[in-house]
Amino acid sequence: MIQTTFTDRAVMAELVAKMLWEIKAVHFNAAQPYKFASGMASPVYIDCRKLLSFPRVRSTVMDFAASVVLRDAGFEQFDCIAGGETAGIPFAALLADRLSLPMIYVRKQPKGHGRNAQIEGSMPEGSRVLVIEDLTTAGGSMFKFIDAVRAAGGLVDHGIALFYYGIFDEGALRFADGKVKLHYIATWRDVLAVAKAQKLFDEKTLGEVEAFLDAPLAWSGRNGGISSL
Repeated sequence: MIQTTFTDRAVMAELVAKMLWEIKAVHFNAAQPYKFASGMASPVYIDCRKLLSFPRVRSTVMDFAASVVLRDAGFEQFDCIAGGETAGIPFAALLADRLSLPMIYVRKQPKGHGRNAQIEGSMPEGSRVLVIEDLTTAGGSMFKFIDAVRAAGGLVDHGIALFYYGIFDEGALRFADGKVKLHYIATWRDVLAVAKAQKLFDEKTLGEVEAFLDAPLAWSGRNGGISSL
């Protein structure tokens, strides 16, 4: 049985941002930027996997995710939930439970032995699949999973990320070109708003973070990282 509460989108975004700060999943450091695998330098870092270790936070976030899906996608639009290896797998299980749907998970690449499977679980041909990840930056990793589901005969018109960077034009274009509607709860703008309201950092740090969110690649280039994707 599906049980969820429909909450205002702005309220959900603010609450998730507050929860991420409370569990110390968010880090700001403009003086010593984080360096990502892409080569980009960033004054911000987030670890959404920490949500799993806090039951009350985890439960609330998944209630919000179910609310977003039902309200913005529909009540009978999906046949199963797919989680991407590895962070998306536990969240897929939690959301599938909330929505009373089957769950599958998608490997980054085929196993290489046995059945050489990339998708684990039962997904009949033509299944309407919702792909979930804990977070997405510009959609690159999510589309690896989406493409795998589509190649196996699944239909993917929607994806959901608990947290969306929301600062790269490439991300919006990737989802538009891939004909996938991205749903999400909170973004970096929501996290920054809470940091400002609660005065969690000095004005210089907050200003640097805002400058990064306004022009991430330009900020990266000025701080020892790449300046183009």
